[in-house]
Amino acid sequence: MNNDLTVGKSEKVLWRFCLPLFGSIIFQQLYNIADSLVAGKFIGENALAAVGNSYEITLIFIAFAFGCNIGGSVVVAQFFGAKRMKEMKTAVSTTFIASGVLCAVLMVAGLLLDEKMLLLINTPAEVMADSALYLRIYIFGLPFVFFYNVATGIFSALGDSKTPFYFLAASSLSNIGADILFVTAFKMGVAGVAWATFICQGVSCILALVFVFARLKTVETEERAPLFSGEILGKIARIAIPSVLQQSFISVGNIIIQGVINTFGTAVMAGYSSGVKLNNLVITSFTTLGNGVSNFTAQNIGAGKYDRVKSGYWAGTKMVWMLSVPLIALYFFFGDKLSMLFLESPTELALKTS
Repeated sequence: MNNDLTVGKSEKVLWRFCLPLFGSIIFQQLYNIADSLVAGKFIGENALAAVGNSYEITLIFIAFAFGCNIGGSVVVAQFFGAKRMKEMKTAVSTTFIASGVLCAVLMVAGLLLDEKMLLLINTPAEVMADSALYLRIYIFGLPFVFFYNVATGIFSALGDSKTPFYFLAASSLSNIGADILFVTAFKMGVAGVAWATFICQGVSCILALVFVFARLKTVETEERAPLFSGEILGKIARIAIPSVLQQSFISVGNIIIQGVINTFGTAVMAGYSSGVKLNNLVITSFTTLGNGVSNFTAQNIGAGKYDRVKSGYWAGTKMVWMLSVPLIALYFFFGDKLSMLFLESPTELALKTS
């Protein structure tokens, strides 16, 4: 169902739109958290270190995928809010085409440079093989990451935040089960963790694509929409590039830190990995809220309702504070217990690092 974010009380509309987004991001993070939990609990500290070590590099790829998400969704939302359905459909197909080309380039670069990137961050010899294996399988799954992000961005642009939530909930829970099955029953080690994520992300991506294109078929236009537009691509790029740069700078900073962390051994690496997973859960919650406000704003700008843009901003600011206080309390009082979820018989050094 497409939802018009240009009508109704701004705060109520924004809450109704953002709550499923929060649920989605929790399940999205469950992918990596599940990998780390299973690796740390059922394989060992070295496996947790390997997964966490590779994860920092995957964030660069995620930065590009998220850029495609935010760039495409904002432009699609503007056209949707303005009721320019022909241009909206062209924006959707243009986003998919551009994302596919970018994904192919990053896949080739990633497969050629995966081991070099791991060496660059001082990956210890004892976790090098598992880190490279996990990273390589992740790179093979990049099309799922990119196209799923684009599809969920389109759902959000149309005011539908519930459909992606249902896909992610089912896929994430399946991923946890597959992780445990591949590692404990099939004894596949780190490869089992990676392949479980690959398969479940693939299923989630395919379902999202089927549903988003089915949804678009219900949107009628007077004439056939072009599949690609250079002008619309320019609009998408003007929004996507700053987002990619912002996320990439953060990712590069994290990679530099990971390189320093790796010089202290696998216990510190494992502790740092568990801490990062918990930290990212909070950061992505705020990023998701920003994404929700962006789509709300884009629809209302498209509709020319600038008074709602201002009220949406203040509603979003209020939501930030309401989210911050309980999260700060949770991590301050229970941070050590949350960290122990990832560590099987944690060393004192690993726990203190986390």
